[in-house]
Amino acid sequence: MERDLEIYIHIPFCARKCGYCDFLSFPASEEAKERYVRALVRDILDEGTPAYAVRTVFMGGGTPSLLREGQTAEILEAVHRAFQVDRDAEVTIEANPGTLTKEKLRAYRQMGINRLSMGLQSVSDRELKLLGRIHTYQDFLDNYWEARRAGFDNINVDLMSALPGQTAADWREGLRRTAALEPEHISAYSLIVEEHTPFYERYGRDRERLERGEEPVFLPGEEEERRMYADTLEILSQAGYRRYEISNYARPGRECRHNKGYWKRTPYLGFGLGAASLLEGRRFRRVQEMGAFLERPGAREEETALSRQEEMEETLFLGLRLTKGVSEEEFFRLFGEPLDKAYEKPLEDMLRAGLLERREGWVRLTRRGIDVSNYVMAQFLL
Repeated sequence: MERDLEIYIHIPFCARKCGYCDFLSFPASEEAKERYVRALVRDILDEGTPAYAVRTVFMGGGTPSLLREGQTAEILEAVHRAFQVDRDAEVTIEANPGTLTKEKLRAYRQMGINRLSMGLQSVSDRELKLLGRIHTYQDFLDNYWEARRAGFDNINVDLMSALPGQTAADWREGLRRTAALEPEHISAYSLIVEEHTPFYERYGRDRERLERGEEPVFLPGEEEERRMYADTLEILSQAGYRRYEISNYARPGRECRHNKGYWKRTPYLGFGLGAASLLEGRRFRRVQEMGAFLERPGAREEETALSRQEEMEETLFLGLRLTKGVSEEEFFRLFGEPLDKAYEKPLEDMLRAGLLERREGWVRLTRRGIDVSNYVMAQFLL
């Protein structure tokens, strides 16, 4: 019997590195991109197996939409040659506004891409410039409506809150303007000031102030950020979106199938530089150095066989990200042990504190629990 599989394809190239980004991505020449695509195709074909049914394909980055149409088609053709791909598979490509054209969008549709994820981040040109984005809000609008004309009826828009100098009123304006466009899906994330980025050099001390409970200088304060978070749920719910994961909202039936698979621990294979995989109880990733990847595209590193305890922990802290929560029946089926026996004390403590609730065989975060989700999930690390 075929088992479900998801495929992630990493395209590490970007036009310019954003100041907040700590992903494995960088600008590259056309020759370098071509060499990478050839290695990527070889990796996919070498790893192919009919033992799994591919339910979703996700091309992420970086900026996958920087590739030429022919290169994107070549990669997807390799996936179809190497794997059994469902006829109704969800096939997503991430795109940066300003890198899309009418011809490229129509080519995407012809090659079977049926979901577009657009990295807007902000409706404010001032904030976009601050982030180091290459596009303006008008560029996004032009690309968004061109995608609609090309036939895309499943579009995600990424937004980012808690930016330096941003107010709750600014954020509410961005939410309303984005929801008014009626994309099928909105991902609303808070800025994380990561180490080893230009943003950390500028705002790292502010992050430390927030962690100490002090008022920051440039970043929104704790109360302002909490207000933004509450406004996200209120405004998007009123606009017809349902929160199905801590940071993700969708029209009914338009949740991202690929990302839901991650949170449910569906097996997935990652192809490309540094791409992670979860398969047959093992986690591993492709090599992260470009020269090594081009020479041996299938080479793995950081390969680990997960223990039963680690799999239980992952089931909890990934599953609790979903608003539906974790199924007690499914937990028992997977591990042969009731959830309330495996995690008796933390479960009892979090239920008593009102941070978790139990309903109809599911354990999930409450509204209060979502606000301190990292703390709640940490309780289930045995």
